[in-house]
Amino acid sequence: QVRLVESGGGLVQAGGSLRLSCAVSGITMNNYRLGWFRQAPGKEREFVAGVDWKSTYTYYEDSVKGRFTISRDNTKNLVALLMNSLKHEDTAVYYCGATSGYGDLKAMSAYIYWGQGTQVTVSS
Repeated sequence: QVRLVESGGGLVQAGGSLRLSCAVSGITMNNYRLGWFRQAPGKEREFVAGVDWKSTYTYYEDSVKGRFTISRDNTKNLVALLMNSLKHEDTAVYYCGATSGYGDLKAMSAYIYWGQGTQVTVSS
């Protein structure tokens, strides 16, 4: 059974930091690219950050560049998202996902496995 389990969300003041983790099981993580998406109330799920199989390349949505860092540890089956300088507009449910293909890492349609999400709330 494939499972992606996010953790690390919570309530933080603007300017603060959070580190999200996603524990991956049931798949050989080396074979998958990984990404973080988020969904704010009333909005569609959007791409936040992605990383390729061996962390050679990382990708970020423009609004989080320079503030967020995605990383993965294939030996521990973990993917993380370090979020610094958080803003109120970063408030959302954050999801990790895994894709086995070569599709657009920024597109939801490329992902075949998803976690259940973790809430991040940034107070202004």
